[in-house]
Amino acid sequence: MRPTLRQLQYIVATAETGRFSDAAEKLNVSQPSLSAQIADAEAHLGATIFERGRHGARVTPIGAEIVRRARYLLRQMEDIQSIAQSGRLGLYGRVRLGVLPTIGPYLLPRCTATLHQNFPDLRLSIREESTVELQDKLADGQMDVLISTPEDHPASQSVHLFRESLWIAVPADDALADDRSPLALSALTGRPLLTLGMGHRLTSLVSELAHKAGAFISTDYEGTSLDAIRHMAALGAGVAILPQLYVTCEAKRDDALVYRRIDAPIAERDIALIWRHGSPLQDGLTQLAETFRTAARSALAGA
Repeated sequence: MRPTLRQLQYIVATAETGRFSDAAEKLNVSQPSLSAQIADAEAHLGATIFERGRHGARVTPIGAEIVRRARYLLRQMEDIQSIAQSGRLGLYGRVRLGVLPTIGPYLLPRCTATLHQNFPDLRLSIREESTVELQDKLADGQMDVLISTPEDHPASQSVHLFRESLWIAVPADDALADDRSPLALSALTGRPLLTLGMGHRLTSLVSELAHKAGAFISTDYEGTSLDAIRHMAALGAGVAILPQLYVTCEAKRDDALVYRRIDAPIAERDIALIWRHGSPLQDGLTQLAETFRTAARSALAGA
């Protein structure tokens, strides 16, 4: 007897939460029922998927491979459901969207009303993750579509949304605040730059920018959010490097800092809507991209 799809769902949920009780709550079933179904699946497979103990449920080495394949099978089943609805216009049901934390909070609020109007039967589940996490979760089926930097997802399909520049933020008493015109890269020579921690495309971009400018990444502080980086710049910890969407939507409300665009081709990044090759959602996602593109255009224009 093969494990059922329901048992595969239980296995994946337990692997993701690390506890049978949390998985049962997530799936709205009783813990005894979930535990019994997983034990039944293990018995039929002849393999122990979870190591049970006071710590919760740890995935065994063979369990990790079973979980990976279970995610794949569940993704295929969702694709079958999507194909069955493909004759209907637009997007339907739950679609899992992963988005960069440097994009999501500043773009998505501008889209909610339009998304609901254009796709009334769409249930968009949104999660912010670093670039690395987005790629992993798209690949194993935990996410259906991403808003991210296309160069970090080379094996996927994508459609361009917008291109944004990088800006600096410095206190009003900093020498770089004397002029408000676009900033030459050479003006950053020898300066400490503030950026996010590792795993973010923005960090890689700022590191490359620092190398070209003869600047350096500050080792005294690694920001966990763009707001944190901005506040550290206000305290004189370094030059904050911020993406344009964030500056136009959020940062310019802070009059304690001066913002200048970096005038260099390297100080730009492309943002795209990205999905797996062969996704049955492709036509609907192309429509979805236009909504995001319009909102980004308005935001970057300062509207």
